[in-house]
Order: sequence, then structure tokens, then C-alpha cells
Amino acid sequence: MAVSLRSLGMLRVAAVTPELKVADVAFNVAAIEAAAAQAAQAGARLAVFPELAVTGYSCGDLFGQQLLLVQAEDAVLRLAAASARLGLVLVAGVPLRQGGRLFNAAVVLSGGQVCGVVPKTFLPSSQEFYERRWFAAAGEATADHLRLAGRDVPFGTDLLFPAIDFPECVLGIELCEDAWVASPPSGDLAVAGATLLANLSASPETLGKCAYRRALVEAQSARCLAGYLYASAGPGESSTDLVFSGHSLVAEYGQMLAETERFRFEATMALADLDLERLATERRRQSSFVASQPQRRYRPVPIAVGETPAGELRRPVPRTPFVPAGSAERDARCREIFAIQTTGLMTRLRHTGSRQAVLGISGGLDSTLALLVTAKAFDRLGLPRDGIVAVTMPGFGTTARTRGNAEALAAELGVTLRTIAIDAAVGQHFVDIGHDPSRHDVTFENAQARERTQILMDVANQAGGLVIGTGDLSELALGWCTYNGDHMSMYAVNAAVPKTLVRYLIAWCAEAEFTGRAAAVLHDVCATPVSPELLPPHPDGSISQHTEAQVGPYELHDFFLYHVVRCHFAPRKVLRLAELAFGGDYDDAALRRWLKVFLQRFFAQQFKRSCLPDGPKVGSVALSPRGDWRMPSDASVALWLADLEEGG
Repeated sequence: MAVSLRSLGMLRVAAVTPELKVADVAFNVAAIEAAAAQAAQAGARLAVFPELAVTGYSCGDLFGQQLLLVQAEDAVLRLAAASARLGLVLVAGVPLRQGGRLFNAAVVLSGGQVCGVVPKTFLPSSQEFYERRWFAAAGEATADHLRLAGRDVPFGTDLLFPAIDFPECVLGIELCEDAWVASPPSGDLAVAGATLLANLSASPETLGKCAYRRALVEAQSARCLAGYLYASAGPGESSTDLVFSGHSLVAEYGQMLAETERFRFEATMALADLDLERLATERRRQSSFVASQPQRRYRPVPIAVGETPAGELRRPVPRTPFVPAGSAERDARCREIFAIQTTGLMTRLRHTGSRQAVLGISGGLDSTLALLVTAKAFDRLGLPRDGIVAVTMPGFGTTARTRGNAEALAAELGVTLRTIAIDAAVGQHFVDIGHDPSRHDVTFENAQARERTQILMDVANQAGGLVIGTGDLSELALGWCTYNGDHMSMYAVNAAVPKTLVRYLIAWCAEAEFTGRAAAVLHDVCATPVSPELLPPHPDGSISQHTEAQVGPYELHDFFLYHVVRCHFAPRKVLRLAELAFGGDYDDAALRRWLKVFLQRFFAQQFKRSCLPDGPKVGSVALSPRGDWRMPSDASVALWLADLEEGG
């Protein structure tokens, strides 16, 4: 499907460190033009260059030379012409005069015009920095414009640059030290509407500064709910006392999307696709951001960013947005989630005074994780594990593999195991309601689920404990749970854990929390197909009912869940992202089919989520009716299905 980045709410940007010779304006302008051409060729529509890139940051007292300053001003006009020729918004650092003072400034160039000039607010004059020797601070300006090539150009720190062709794109500028102070200008710019913040910097390298710089850029992009471009001067600067590495970065909402290799003399650039639509959505949904007010009035100066065809995206589109790709980060995430789950259950047990817990175990993923969480909670509370009553309830579809794993795990964990077959009770129920047991329909399946829940509730009354729920976030999103059956419990420890993450959590437990036979059982549980086991098994005893064959692959549904609920993306955008993430494994028809299933089920099954039991939130997506997700049970899905169809 041929689409543009703008139709996805995205803009391709570049933070560039060009080649440089100190005080050689002609060389530097040519280098900026060449690097800008490379950025444009790569599809970027906005490119940011370092502080004083036109002259070099390390000119020293040469900034007092009239010749250098005149050449720099002429260079601005040449770069403005390049912005029109390349179809690119250029932002570059240059020394400019105004009111008898010299300013360290950023020029914003678009469509052949000098749109505006932003002077630096905070001038460092300590240790290796002494900018006050040559430059005036922004607050010392005498007018809100400067004269350049016979034209008055907007000048000041009160400038915002909205894109006339991309409403979500509003550019704000700060320079180097501005970002390192206690209250950076970018914070107020973001509150005033800037979704894209550019920092033109000349940041020399010292030990540890690279990591600090990266953390600073990530943190500021997160605080401002913005894209943040940091373009830093490179090793072409003078090495008299300092070395500049050319560490340029692009971050979005706390995530580093791209950064350059340091210490390269040739031009380098960090190229990335910023999702400005996502940023605008995040701002609307965060009440604290909405309530913030800018401290001053800003002057809008329009720019135009143009279009970029959406081929391969210059940003990660993970197949498993709930599961980090790196093993170290994944292990840390699992440890954190497991701690949240166990602590939530401990708090509920302490509050109710319960020393007993009851849960049904099937040998499947969800009940296994719930059992592990319960065992860990009991350990931390100093309660004996035999106070955990694990009930296995074999029925018409139970296989030897899953039952064997459930029994083996209960034995290894030292919990109390009860086996209560449901065949006879459900058979009697079929007689009572007049249902033909050979008819394997929804009544056949749900009667089993409700019988099991009744048993668990009654056993909990016997034991004086709580029923621990096992259902996960993915099942809740799809409504793949029996109302007043496995849908109900007294505390649902997995309610905010998606299916793709459940498997990783169990695998992590097998490696980090349990050993020996217990670990081996956990690995086999991870390898078992997902199934409710409500239909009779195959003649060879294997599972006949595969959930993903009926409702769709959970890796797709978790992907859809994240982008629809967490990011609030329209179906067309979700489909395009799915194509990029899964294109090698699913064709367009399959992706479209399962996305339609997700949307239909998500809307139709809200009533099941409206009465969920308590359970701990563990990530950024949760469907609790008391917290994150308040949706009418009779909302229509028509608008979303229409968007999906129109996207074809």
C-alpha cells in the first residue's frame, strides 16, 4: 500500500554533524549544503545543524572580525536558497548582529526564506566556556527582529515554527547550554505547542559526558512529550584545549531513535521518523500537560515540511511491543512485573487477613504464571505454601500433557493439590438444561468454565481463602473468557499482562526463580499450544482446540492492542505498522482479517471488562474499568471498520 509518512502522522528528520574548518565560511557552507542534500535524498524534510556551524564554534576572538561576520550573514542567504532547492527545512547555527550586539543564534530556513532567528538564552562562561567574551544573551536584544539582506526577519526566543502542511508539526529551538540549565526553554516551548524541539549544540567530550548527554536528551524529550533533535559540533572544531565528537541524537518521548558515531571527521547524521501524531495524542491524554500554561506569548512563523513516501521506516516497529528485544532489558522487565504482581497479591492477602489462596491450574500459561506469583507471594509473607490450594479440574478436553504438568508443578512447589473432575457435574447440568452433550457449541464450552469457577469459589469458602484469577490482558481485550466463569475471581494477578509477555515471564521464572524439575515443567508449559481444552482431544491424546486458530495469533492481537489502546492509532495506521513488523510472515489479507477480528471483538466484549475483579496494573496498557479504560459497552465499531476498509 503506497502511503506517505505524513499520512502516518510521521516526519523524517535529521540531526547532522557536517565537516568543518574553523573560520572557513565558504567550506562550511558547502559542507552544510552537501550534508543537507544527503539528508534530503534520504527523505528527511527537516535537518538541524550544530551551533555556529557556519563559522565553527571555536573561532575565539575571530568572532570580533567584521570579515567573518559579513561572510556568515551572506552564508545564511545561500543556505536559504538551498532550502528551496532541496525541499528541506534547514536549521543552522550562525553568529548574527542586532542592535550593536553579536548573538549566537539559530536560523530557520524554509522555501528559500529566512523564516526566523532564535538567539541563545544561556551563555556559559565557566571552565572551558567563555561565550560572554563575544556574545550577548537573548535577553539583551533591543528589538524583536533583525535586518538581513534588506528584510526584517523575526528575532527572539518567542518564536514557534508551525508547519503549514503538517498541523502536528511545530518546531521550537534552543541552543546547547539552554538544555543543560534547571529550567530549559524547551519546556515552555513544548507547553506552547512545540512537538519538535531542536537543540543546536557544540558539546565537547569529557569522560562520562556521552552517557550524560544521551540521558539528558532522552529525559527532555520525555518531559516535553516531544521529538528532540540534538545536533552537535564535530572533530573539525579546534582541538587547542577541547575535542568535539559530533554526537548528534534524535529522541522521541524518552526513546532514543538514532544517534551518530562519534569522532568522525566526515559528515554524519542521525536520521529518524518522528511520530508527531502519537505525540499530539499523548499530550491530549495527559491531564497534567493539558493543564500546563506557557509563561509567555509566542509568535508563530510558518514553515513547510513537504512529503516523504513511506517505504521502510526510520524508527523501530517491534513485533512484540510489550516484550523488549534485548535479553538484559527483558529480564529486568520480567523481574519488575513479577515483583508488581506478587506485591499486589501480598497487599490483598494482608488486608483480608487471608492465609489461604485457591486457584485452578490447567497446565497452561496463564494458570501457571498465577501459581508462580502466588507461591512467591506466600514466600515473601512467610506463609507455608501448603496454604495454596491448587485445584486441577479435568474435563472433556483435558490432555495428559497439561494435566501432568499441572500436577508435577504443584508437587514441586509444595502446594496443596486437589483434583476434582467436572465431567459428571457438567453432564448432569446438560441434563438439567436439556443440552445434547454431543453438540460441541458455546454452551458445551462455557458450562465447563462456569462449573470450574463454581468449584473454585466454593473451595475458597471451605478454605477461608481467596480465589486467584488467572486470565490475562489479551484474553480480556478479545473477550476470550467466559462471563462469570474464568472471567471472575477475587484478585486477578494476570489482568494487565498480555499473552506474549506471559510466556516470557514463565521462561524467566524457569531461569531465575526456580530450578530442577520445576524449571523443566515450566519450559514444557511454554512449549504447549494455547488452548482452553474444552473440546475432546484427538484420538492420539493431543490437544484438538487451538485458541490461535480460532481467534487469531496472539502476537498480532497484542500488537493491535498496544497500538489501538496505548497509542490510539487509527486502523489504517495500525495495519501499515503491522505490515512493516510482520510482512515476512503474514500477507496483507491475513493482517487485515485479524485486525478486523480484533476490532470487532474488542468493541463487542467491553461488557466483560466493565465488571472486572481487582488486579495490579503492570505496564502502560490496562483495561480496568476503574482506571485506564472507560468505554461504553454499546459503542459502535463502525467508524474503525470503515477506516480499515478505506485503507485498502
